[in-house]
Amino acid sequence: MIDGHPIACFQPFIDTATGRIAGIEALGRLRQADGSLRSVGPLFVDPRLSPASLRRLDRQIRDNALARLHEAPADWFLSLNISPRWISRLRPNQALPSLKQLHKHGVAPQRVVFEITELGGGSGKLSEVVARYREAGARIAIDDFGAGYSQLDRVLALQPDILKLDMRLFQEAARGGPSGEVVKALAQMAEKTGCWIIAEGVETEAELDFALECGARYVQGYLFARPELDFPAADAFVERFAGLRERYVQRKLAERARLTTLRRQLGELMNLLRAWVERGGGLEGLFDPADYPWLLRLYQCDRHGTQTSPNLQWDGRRWREDPRYLGHNWSWRPYFYQLLAEGWEEHRLTLSGTYRDATSNQYCLTAGQFIDNGRSLLLLDIDAAGLP
Repeated sequence: MIDGHPIACFQPFIDTATGRIAGIEALGRLRQADGSLRSVGPLFVDPRLSPASLRRLDRQIRDNALARLHEAPADWFLSLNISPRWISRLRPNQALPSLKQLHKHGVAPQRVVFEITELGGGSGKLSEVVARYREAGARIAIDDFGAGYSQLDRVLALQPDILKLDMRLFQEAARGGPSGEVVKALAQMAEKTGCWIIAEGVETEAELDFALECGARYVQGYLFARPELDFPAADAFVERFAGLRERYVQRKLAERARLTTLRRQLGELMNLLRAWVERGGGLEGLFDPADYPWLLRLYQCDRHGTQTSPNLQWDGRRWREDPRYLGHNWSWRPYFYQLLAEGWEEHRLTLSGTYRDATSNQYCLTAGQFIDNGRSLLLLDIDAAGLP
């Protein structure tokens, strides 16, 4: 039994380039006798409700959303959730109910994004139906990308226009740690396949910062607006978003300033170490690195990437040698061929991006510079967590 009158509420997508609302997502609600609204989400996992009643509820909500779209600015898009469970019930060559609803309400398919949910449900007809949506002019999004059953092979098969990052994964990633790197990698993959990224569940400034870090084209969440019956003004969040974006840019500029300071310190350190190598490179000639608390280890390689010295590490009192990596070749690592590409001709210091060291599980950077007339490469591993 479905208790209440089905209607659509709308939550906006904010364009990160302009701060203006670019579109809205239709979210199902049931209006109760007392006027309150209840989400329909729990109903779709309630085993007591028949598929037919749920399918009817889904279409009623979609009808309500499409009927009201004419109230929104003409350049907004509308995102509608589509479940593969419904698609699997279509008969061969059956007209698509969602496209019939668009025609009924006079909505151009170009204004609609069909958001594919529950990828674990599976449907052999899904690719065919997605192709028909796209042929009609609609765009395709995949919801909850990066979680559960959102398999990469499904993404490659459907070739969506938009990927919505899974909200729980995104919020966890915004707090830092390994999940942050995973989500950034997913976002980079999306960018390379031509997808736009939507970050949903943006509830804090830190989460907005992370969304911008991931290159999100649109953001959605309680930081700006909850789902509402009425449409907000297109420029309702422009001023606030501009302020938050400016704070993000200033934080990134501060990071760059710290990086500039680090490069200066690394230049000083490299000069000291070059002089040490020229004196013979003995442990007794190495200085106390108290001024460089982020230094993890130093070592040398030949210009082909083969390690020619032990790792030298400071234990807080003295330098220790670790010979385990002598003879290992690191030329395949990104920082090394970056050095070869950028540092060889000018013999200048090169600094890698942050990466996770597989041996120590620490987040590191590696700095390098050619010495000894280009015959040797001096490398320094840096503790990213220890940087100011």
